[in-house]
Parts: sequence; C-alpha cells; structure tokens
Amino acid sequence: MNLDRVMFAFAGCMVLLSVALGHFVSPAWLLLTAFVGLNMLQAAFTGFCPAAKLFAKLGVRPGCAFK
Repeated sequence: MNLDRVMFAFAGCMVLLSVALGHFVSPAWLLLTAFVGLNMLQAAFTGFCPAAKLFAKLGVRPGCAFK
C-alpha cells in the first residue's frame, strides 16, 4: 500500500474507534473525531499531515497526495 491509502485507512480507523469509544465510554471521545476531521481538512489545503510524515519515516512508499 502506498502512503495515500495508508492515510485513508488510518483516518477511517481513528474515526470508527472514536465513535465506538464515544458510544460505549464517554461522549468526550467524539472530540477525537472532530480532530481527525479538522486535520484531514487542513491537510487537503496545505498538504501537511503529521501522521503522513510519521508513516513516511517508517518506510511506507509515497503516493500522489503526500510526499
């Protein structure tokens, strides 16, 4: 998988995890969903994503969106 697909999978897992935690543990976990959404929005405009930088350093091959 390239970096773009890894980032989509990671963001999707984080959203699903935070929704589950918000439902079963505390509604405050929904703030994580908001954080992930805001990070995705700013990455769409700036091209900067801290998680993408981390995955790139871990050796995930680059894609088109994150370099």
